[in-house]
Amino acid sequence: MSTKDSFKEFVKKNPSLSNYVNNGSMTWQKFYEMFDLYGENSSVWDKYLSTSTSSFELLNWLKNIDVDTVQENINSVRRVLSVLQDLGKSEDMEVSSYQPRPLYRHFED
Repeated sequence: MSTKDSFKEFVKKNPSLSNYVNNGSMTWQKFYEMFDLYGENSSVWDKYLSTSTSSFELLNWLKNIDVDTVQENINSVRRVLSVLQDLGKSEDMEVSSYQPRPLYRHFED
């Protein structure tokens, strides 16, 4: 397998590298050069593959959340659940009060 293919596999195993490229702090070329020089098991990757990356991603994700939209969605779910509960209650009452008409009677004969 070529170095290029090995690097592609390495990136697939470590998708957090794309965050550094997306925010402009690194380029794929620099990552590839590091991979080519040091390999995949070097300590140079500790900075980019540490667990702090996931907390960094989580913080960025939380920053982008629109609280008003979340509140609107929660209220919508509450309304739907309320309607479903009301339907369930009314169906229970209707089922218990239903009395089928005898088959031989038509138009109240």
